[in-house]
Amino acid sequence: MDMQAIIEGRLKQLGLQLCAFRDDSHLHAGHAGNRGGGHYAVVVAGEAFAGVSRVGRQRMVKDLLQDLFSDGLIHALSIKAVTPEEYFH
Repeated sequence: MDMQAIIEGRLKQLGLQLCAFRDDSHLHAGHAGNRGGGHYAVVVAGEAFAGVSRVGRQRMVKDLLQDLFSDGLIHALSIKAVTPEEYFH
């Protein structure tokens, strides 16, 4: 299963100008409480985040991926969600 393709495909709904994905799973091998789901990080930039709080932005991303958490495919996800202006300036 290509988790990068799955996550990026889901996040396209936000009309992103940037979606950078990193798989950190290898850094958490044997981590207590991990039942096999991966550890990932995303940096996303899109106009959809304009005027939305940091927590609201993270919620927008997590809502699109919620079933991957509940199905155990994602154990942890680091999210940096910004507007293009915040990222590129």
